Parts: sequence; C-alpha cells; structure tokens
Amino acid sequence: MLELKGIRAGYGAVTVLQGVDFTAKSGEVTCIMGRNGAGKTTLLKTIMGLVAPRAGEITLEGAVISGLPAHQVPGRGLAWVPQGRRLFGPLTVAENLEIGGLLGGHKPQVKERVLELFPRLRERLNQQASTLSGGEQQMLAIARGLCLEPKVLLLDEPTEGLQPSMIALIRDSVLQLKATGVAVVLVEQRVEAVLQMADQVAFMAQGAIRAMVVAQQLSPNAPEFAEFVGV
Repeated sequence: MLELKGIRAGYGAVTVLQGVDFTAKSGEVTCIMGRNGAGKTTLLKTIMGLVAPRAGEITLEGAVISGLPAHQVPGRGLAWVPQGRRLFGPLTVAENLEIGGLLGGHKPQVKERVLELFPRLRERLNQQASTLSGGEQQMLAIARGLCLEPKVLLLDEPTEGLQPSMIALIRDSVLQLKATGVAVVLVEQRVEAVLQMADQVAFMAQGAIRAMVVAQQLSPNAPEFAEFVGV
C-alpha cells in the first residue's frame, strides 16, 4: 500500500501541495481528478522523488520512501508513466522495453508478460517508437514501466488525445493490471473512463485531496465531477 500523510511540496517559494493525505491499495485503481492547476502532476512527481516534500511522509508497504533520491525510488517498486509518454523516439519498441528492464535485470518472463498484455507491441518490436500511433505509444510507455515489475504504477492522463478504440484498450490493460495486485494511481479527466476503471476517486483542489469517494457511489452526473473537475 502506498500512503501519503501531510505532504507539502512545491517549487521555489511556491507551495503547491498543501498537506496531502492519500492512500492507494494493492489490487485497486485509485483515480485522481481535479481542475488544471490542482496539483495532480506535482503529486505524482513528489511520490517519485522528483519534487522533494517539505513536510509529511510517504510510505510504501510501511517503508518510508520520502526523501529518497529520485533514481532510487523505482527500485522500491514504483513506476511512473508521465503525461506525454516521453519515449525514446529513435529507438525501437524492443529497445525501449530493454531500457525499462534495466533495473530488474532484463528478466525474459517479465518482458513476455508485458507483451501478452500488449500483443500489438509484439508485432512492432523492430519498429521505431516515434513511428507508432498515439495509442501504441501509450501502450509502449505503460509496457516500459511494467518492465520494472512495480508494486505501484502511476499513470498521468494515459487516455489524453486517444481515439475511443485505443481508450478501451488502455482501460482493459489497467483492469488486467489491477487483477495482478498492482496498485494503480491514475490521473484522469474523462468521467466515463474513471467510472469504468476506478475503485476509489480522489478529488483534488488547491493542492489537497478534498474528497475520497468509492467509485461505485458515483454516477456521471455526480456533483463532485461538477465541483472539482468542471464537467
């Protein structure tokens, strides 16, 4: 379980996160929703050690990970797929996966599980990442993260800009990951996608989690979506 208690963080003189309390459980999808500027991406960066917390504590399965250098965080079991994917475009699909597997020692069985989850990538192993479609690039970004064998997978708006068929594939892959016991933390703005994937929805505003709601208690016209997301 990933747990944040009283996290404050920001950039320079600006404090973005204002005492965040947050929990993501193994085998569950926890969605974070909020308007632009609410602090969602800063929260993910702080979890990954890219932004140092000014107060509070982050633990993973009871072990404190806040304060670790960013390059040590993935080794504790966290993988982050940032908004925009950030693949190595000139490299092939296979080479991007190899980079993802560096920390874990390139276990063949891990790569095989990833390709079973995304069979389309198996057909494109020798293709340059930059020539893939947007949906295929998102699949590769997630697959690269999964090569770390993470306990927690952080996804920042994975369905952004994708056509409905690709959104459905990403949704199905997230649900399969959940079934394996991975804790998925998903920043997402599409209400329909959230309701199809989430176990818990954390609504964020002004740098704090203002409401935590069981997804089954929400409907597409729930007042929380209008209040915190503006839809």
